[in-house]
Amino acid sequence: MGARPAIAGRSSSAHIPRMANGFETWLRPEAKGLYCAPGDFYIDPLAPVERAVITHGHSDHARPGHNKVLATAETLAIMRARLGEGAGRTQQPLALGERLTINDVTLWLAPAGHVLGSAQVVLEHKGRRAVISGDYKRRADATCTGFEVVPCDLFVTEATFALPVFVHESDAHEMAKLMASLAAFPERTHQIGAYGLGKCQRLISMMRSVGYDRTIWLHGAMKPLCDLYERHGVSLGDLRLVSEANHDLAGEVVIAPPSAIGDRWSRRFAEPLPAFASGWMRIRARARQRGVELPLIISDHADWPELVQTIRDVGAGEIWITHGRDDALTLQCQAMGLTAKALAMVGFSEEDGE
Repeated sequence: MGARPAIAGRSSSAHIPRMANGFETWLRPEAKGLYCAPGDFYIDPLAPVERAVITHGHSDHARPGHNKVLATAETLAIMRARLGEGAGRTQQPLALGERLTINDVTLWLAPAGHVLGSAQVVLEHKGRRAVISGDYKRRADATCTGFEVVPCDLFVTEATFALPVFVHESDAHEMAKLMASLAAFPERTHQIGAYGLGKCQRLISMMRSVGYDRTIWLHGAMKPLCDLYERHGVSLGDLRLVSEANHDLAGEVVIAPPSAIGDRWSRRFAEPLPAFASGWMRIRARARQRGVELPLIISDHADWPELVQTIRDVGAGEIWITHGRDDALTLQCQAMGLTAKALAMVGFSEEDGE
């Protein structure tokens, strides 16, 4: 971590009175990302900037080359692991709930429930509060701090699964499918495609929660971030690299990047059974296109009911929608009597991680 603070400020917990004020006068989308003018920083910028506040470590939000970076300590650790020197020249960790005053903007972070270290960015300025949620989900996840509802005047929401068709199955339902398949096909290697940050660790944790205590085998690309999660207090049990196995892993579970499913790397396994953990597995055509025999509808993003419920819960009169399917959610917000608009920002697409 750099010696100098990334975004300096003084602690503040004063009550912010409500006042009339247009958000566009101080918070606006620009070519490099969402910009807070009075604080002179960007949130999840798309290109290198002087000052960046980062919601979480996925590469469509945490990009390399910023000069000063503020995020949770876990997100900064993830950025260092993935980006090396590109993680930011100076880095300032901010604990959840800790407040900073930057010029006349009060900034604090609230948990987003997406992946380890993920946070919503809360900004208070001239009597009004904006919450930039980043990516989030509402269901329980033992590998990260759960989503916190922060009442606000403006809520900036993702829209990855913002269509009524997307209703994610319960975790228990999907784990029952996986365990039933393991019991039905003990002669086959279950090879599960899962994104390396967040989804892999959550999937392992879910398996442990239903009593699967055997070794889980990993593609080499998955191990470093699993180790990082372990260092941050997330217990994942016995994990080993596939390269260390001395048999064909019949009856075992292997977790690998989605790109490895069905490629030459898979030939070492016993009648590999391809599976894929993603919210996109709700769409059967996607599973067929990937040759997935066991689609697991496990997502680290809110589904349609969770998006709508969150908008109700935060009580914001104005909703900005970004990086996803904004049309349906815009109409839903308008039907709820809210002001809503799509930011039409580009650059947010890490589909295999959904």
